[in-house]
Amino acid sequence: MTTATKNIIHKLETLPDSMVNEVEDFIDFLKAKHAKSFPKSESGENKIVEEPKSLYGAAKGTILYISDDFNEPLDFN
Repeated sequence: MTTATKNIIHKLETLPDSMVNEVEDFIDFLKAKHAKSFPKSESGENKIVEEPKSLYGAAKGTILYISDDFNEPLDFN
């Protein structure tokens, strides 16, 4: 076990459970982001980590009204 791994484990042991869950989520995110650079598991386990979904379109329907003069120049008087 590397020194970095030991340090991470020590720091994890001092965190509350809710923060440990966030760390786990972040690790999953990093693995998904760099999936091509991680070697396949030798144990044969197929742990599929999905890439985070895009937020494209997440605000759809939140703008209720745009005024008719939206594109008109602003009056700075």
